Amino acid sequence: MDQHNPEVEAWLERYDNPLKPLVTQVREILLGADPRLGEVVKWSTPTFVYEGNLASFQPRAKQFVSLLWHQGASIPGAHPILEGGGETARYTRLASAEAIEAARSGLETVVRAWCDDRDAAS
Repeated sequence: MDQHNPEVEAWLERYDNPLKPLVTQVREILLGADPRLGEVVKWSTPTFVYEGNLASFQPRAKQFVSLLWHQGASIPGAHPILEGGGETARYTRLASAEAIEAARSGLETVVRAWCDDRDAAS
């Protein structure tokens, strides 16, 4: 099943930001991490979903690709890629293609942990 949502494809076509290639790179890693993950446009930005909202791009960022992990604090496991200390959300900021590739394993692990946790909760 193709996880690429035409609505997100259209959003990316209109997205005017020098980080667009990096945003696309992160998108492909996240969608490739687990076939259960999908994407929608929510809050005027691509949002990754499976049994709830996992993460959204912060589209106005211009110095790094910024992901908001909506329930990042509740994702089971230790995930150094998730930054922040609040009760709920976490962030990931990646400034280059090299940084994104270095973070690939961490991104994939977070996606799988989220999906597995959502399945266990149902």
